[in-house]
Amino acid sequence: MRSAYDVIIRPIITEQSMEQTDIKKYVFEVAKDAGKIEIKKAVEEVFGVKVAKVNTLNMKGKEKRQGRHPAGYTAGWKKAVVRLTEDSKTIEFFEGMV
Repeated sequence: MRSAYDVIIRPIITEQSMEQTDIKKYVFEVAKDAGKIEIKKAVEEVFGVKVAKVNTLNMKGKEKRQGRHPAGYTAGWKKAVVRLTEDSKTIEFFEGMV
């Protein structure tokens, strides 16, 4: 059994994801083989909040070239958008970013 820190790799800090913190939506990069239930339990354990909904997306790697050689691809990854319940507290990690 893996820990919650193995499921959540890092938070995604972008303009679009920071705008959604008002409605208690947070974006994380997660392990590729993690399921929605596993992601929900990990976020609740690490941050001490209540999760209402989890949406996941598999992000395809982008095509990259180096000189004249054939193009390769960057690594693909999995993104999770986590929505907290209305009565849940916010995640303090994101509060200084907005």
